[in-house]
Amino acid sequence: MDTPNLEIQLKTLPNQPGVYQYYDKEGRLIYVGKAKNLKKRVSSYFTKNHEYGKTRVLVKKIVEIKHIVVETETDALLLENNLIKKYQPRYNVMLKDDKSYPWICVKNERFPRVFSTRRVFKDGSEYFGPYTSMKTVRTLLDLIKGLYSLRTCNYNLSKEKVEAGKYKVCLEYHLGNCKGPCEGLETEEEYHANIKTIKEIIKGNFKDSLSRFREQMKACAENMQFEEAQKIKEKIEVLENYQAKSTIVNPKISNVDVFSITSDESYGYVNFLQLSYGSIIRSHTLEIKKKLDEKDQELLELAITEIRQRFNSNSKEIYVPFKVDLGEAVKVTVPKLGDKKHIVDLSLRNAKYYRMERFKQMKIVDPDRHANRIMAQMKADLRLSEEPRHIECFDNSNIQGTNPVAACVVFKNGKPSKKEYRHFNIKTVVGPDDFASMEEVVHRRYKRLLEEDQPLPQLIIIDGGKGQLSSALKSLDVLGLRGKIAIIGIAKRLEELFYPNDPIPLYLDKKSETLKIIQQLRNEAHRFGIEHHRNRRSKNALNTELETIPGVGEKTVVELLKHFKSAKRVAHAKLDELEAVVGVSRAEKVYNYYHGTK
Repeated sequence: MDTPNLEIQLKTLPNQPGVYQYYDKEGRLIYVGKAKNLKKRVSSYFTKNHEYGKTRVLVKKIVEIKHIVVETETDALLLENNLIKKYQPRYNVMLKDDKSYPWICVKNERFPRVFSTRRVFKDGSEYFGPYTSMKTVRTLLDLIKGLYSLRTCNYNLSKEKVEAGKYKVCLEYHLGNCKGPCEGLETEEEYHANIKTIKEIIKGNFKDSLSRFREQMKACAENMQFEEAQKIKEKIEVLENYQAKSTIVNPKISNVDVFSITSDESYGYVNFLQLSYGSIIRSHTLEIKKKLDEKDQELLELAITEIRQRFNSNSKEIYVPFKVDLGEAVKVTVPKLGDKKHIVDLSLRNAKYYRMERFKQMKIVDPDRHANRIMAQMKADLRLSEEPRHIECFDNSNIQGTNPVAACVVFKNGKPSKKEYRHFNIKTVVGPDDFASMEEVVHRRYKRLLEEDQPLPQLIIIDGGKGQLSSALKSLDVLGLRGKIAIIGIAKRLEELFYPNDPIPLYLDKKSETLKIIQQLRNEAHRFGIEHHRNRRSKNALNTELETIPGVGEKTVVELLKHFKSAKRVAHAKLDELEAVVGVSRAEKVYNYYHGTK
């Protein structure tokens, strides 16, 4: 499918946080930005009058908009940073390493130091982050320092040098902030046990540490140290509201390709995320048209080979949602939990959003293809022998047995055909009998279609369970149409779909397009029926009220309605207007009834 025009691209953007990328007519990336709501932010570029000249030039050059959906604004901020550094788009500010985000480093040493840094080195140390707020980093480090005694010096505390007595304890030891590993006063095992707990705190698993922190706060309050207690309370609040992990950047996930797939009856959509040095540097979704009802595994294997060649990827490892066969040259990992699983889930979200946008674009630029896909999907989902191009749905409407009516709505190619909607006033049924009413209207509807030689639907939907479905079937039997038209009932409670002679209902996926169309049909029939029912009740109520006016007979009522068109207008008419129609005497009776003494 060719790239849609900008108006269509804007209409189909998701209302989700993420990063947007603007491309010019040569396919060059010219701008990267982040957004709390992609649709609102990107649309604002094309609806505002930009005072800054460069922004106006940028907007004129935009030909294609791509985006990557993420979970939070923080993730969008980090991803924007990575993409700008990687591609250095012309209209973005240049990001330098000294303005990078802070990390917490657990140094690869015999007695590891824990400190903040803006530079990441491949020296075996562990880096956690990045963090968008230095305040959060300081709070974490203060928390760690308050709970555990760690060294802050940068001495080389090798076993040989410590045993040789090369170092002496410093002021930090005498203040109680360090236990003196430089003189062998703390064992390596004790120190590393603390480091293990500290790593859990940094990852966000600080339940035990928080309880100890609360004990400290309580002790400070009991000792009248209220300022100190308040500081500890503020740190607890920051930590409790803090999301420690970033789904966008993880230094352990390096030089990896991530693939995921979502598909329907006609197409497969494969998303590709490329990770380099722990950062997402590319996102691309490939649309594949199915030819022979290929399985997701076949499509994914084909797409991985194509995408890796297209982007010249030489990653030795890929993450996928299920096993694929790609030979011995690449390691295939199917993550089950943790950060790796999180990144595969993120890829799948992007594939699904791409598919949704394609559907929306298809509705605008290629409605026939959209209708064909929907019809094929409904045929498969509902186990029909032919595509339901023409669907009719019936619904009964009565309130406490008064004015029973029914509605029939018609959908053609998945869309309402309102000119073919029909109302039915129940004629042969006395009282509120939904089953008998359904039998009557179905018989009347299809008897008439047969008499007028009109086309019959491929599918009938009855709003109701087994009872209403059985009633409708009786009418089809009488007309000789059973087996010629597919018919199902939809129960309101759990959206069960009932089939004739099948006691077990069908349950469709709550998010499936087939169920959504059936629900739309049912809701439209309900709305149409209620509207007609309300009109009948109002009309009857008003007409009855006119007839109850003392001294006003049927002939007078007819004259008034013939002139004023409705009882409501009669009620609001002026005295001279009424006199002109029915004379002075009767006009006064009608006027006084509504405006004076009744």
